[in-house]
Amino acid sequence: MIALREIQAAAERLAGTVLRTPLLRLPLDGYSFDIYLKLENLQPIGSFKLRGAGNAIALASAAELTCGVYTASAGNMAQGLAWNARRLGIPCQVVVPDHAPATKLAAIQRLGGEIIKVPFDRWWDVIVSGEFAGLHGRFIHPVSDPAVMAGNGTIGLEILADLPDVDAVVIPYGGGGLSSGIASAVRALKPDTRLFAVEVETAAPLAASLRAGRPVEVDYTPSFVDGIGGKTVLPEIWERVRALLDDSLLVSLDEVKAAIRLLAERQRVIAEGAGAASVAAALAGKAGEGKVVCVVSGGNIEPGVLAEILASS
Repeated sequence: MIALREIQAAAERLAGTVLRTPLLRLPLDGYSFDIYLKLENLQPIGSFKLRGAGNAIALASAAELTCGVYTASAGNMAQGLAWNARRLGIPCQVVVPDHAPATKLAAIQRLGGEIIKVPFDRWWDVIVSGEFAGLHGRFIHPVSDPAVMAGNGTIGLEILADLPDVDAVVIPYGGGGLSSGIASAVRALKPDTRLFAVEVETAAPLAASLRAGRPVEVDYTPSFVDGIGGKTVLPEIWERVRALLDDSLLVSLDEVKAAIRLLAERQRVIAEGAGAASVAAALAGKAGEGKVVCVVSGGNIEPGVLAEILASS
């Protein structure tokens, strides 16, 4: 669990740098629960990753940043790190998987990041090992760096400030850094809140691990939901999420597509697959009754993919 004081310090550190995103009620009829949207897709880079990256860089010493920074990311953490690196005038390199979407790669380059594309398995090795041979900057882990998780946890503080009587929070699960941060804040301040991860059926290591009672490896099938999912639960994250989360909710790709359409039609919100997954789970009633907050983690979706989803039914 990330200490509440570290999350509160991160909030002070990030004030004026990241957007304090709105929490909006999704207009729905005929449901026995209320869905609220925490719109992290409105951040300057279109993703919550600005928070964790900004806090980690802010806590690094000048000596550590001499050669710049690097990370491994499918796109959003890369943008968060590149955005902050450009602000500070330091180099940023990013190791990306070979299926990373063109929209996110273009954004990384636009922000000044240098891209190193590798096969998925090699990329996942960087996530697990925390290093990439030949790069000499300060590695900032996209998931398990405590400073990154503390930055992510500021979302939890904002949710509770805006909706003190929240009953449940649904959080997209990629590597566990977002859910660990948010859940740490909420458990410290409102421990009776139901806290759920959400994964897609094509890449759901946390759900499988929770069922097995230990981290297990699962088959990973790439899809348009590129911001969440992996092969395994990182060992350093496992004990955190097992203690903090009530469960991991599974949604299908079709359910995510329907949530993307609903968000666009009802709220004029553009969400990527990972960001809409939380809404898909809540709409299916998997998060239970009451006031349910869905973290819309990002909005960086390929225009062609979005157009195809919106045109389908």
